[in-house]
Amino acid sequence: MWRSSSFIVPGVPPVAAVFTGEAGRALLDAAAETAVLGLDEGGAPWLAADLSPLAEAQAAALMAPARAISLRRVATNLTGEEAARLAYARGLLHWHRHHRYCGACGAATESRDGGHRRVCSQPGCGAEHFPRTDPAVMILVTRAGSAAGRSDAACLLGRQPRWPPGFYSTLAGFVEPGESLEEAVIREVREEAGITVSRVRYRASQPWPFPASIMLGFRAEADQGVVIVPDPGELEDARWFTRGEIAAFHGLGLRLPTQESLARWLLDEWLAEGS
Repeated sequence: MWRSSSFIVPGVPPVAAVFTGEAGRALLDAAAETAVLGLDEGGAPWLAADLSPLAEAQAAALMAPARAISLRRVATNLTGEEAARLAYARGLLHWHRHHRYCGACGAATESRDGGHRRVCSQPGCGAEHFPRTDPAVMILVTRAGSAAGRSDAACLLGRQPRWPPGFYSTLAGFVEPGESLEEAVIREVREEAGITVSRVRYRASQPWPFPASIMLGFRAEADQGVVIVPDPGELEDARWFTRGEIAAFHGLGLRLPTQESLARWLLDEWLAEGS
């Protein structure tokens, strides 16, 4: 890793950069932090190396012919095993970069257990710190069709002001202390879209190390005729889209979440139900 980028060897398809032997040892010697990702079938360890303190040109020279690229740009073109390994490395090394000092006393921390624990170096403290993952709910809110038929069944999509023009996605938000996942779903929809939902159902999850989350996908239902009242502090727009409108999204000048995202998986699942 170099800062927030992974090293990828360009090609069709691109592949994750892997170094062994003396080249691998040179990377470990240059790394600010290393972390063990696991063992292969022969018992050899996979290691992640953080080259972030190096100048970009120095890191590029060590990693040639690989290039530093955002994992989100290439994830869908990698094998599942490669993408998972790079996501794991990204999450662990990001945690190390942001936990160099103890949150209890401020002293420097030291990496232990192959990079899976940090311990405060202050003898009177010794606090242990472990990698954290922040749970976030992602919600596809649906509305059943009217009594006249199913053609007006719809899903709720919104857009934040900072997103690219025309981009819409499902609602989402972090789980707060003291609430269940289902309560988080109901609260987020009410806060962002001003509506109440029922029949909250868990569907799937996705690790999302950008920087340290796990996305928990849910479906929820709203009543026919409910009025959306978007919170302007959260959403620039929120509206119902039928399956036919989703199918014509590109022609309308609009954009959906990309294929590697849980938001798109939730949408595709709902679209398939309509067929």
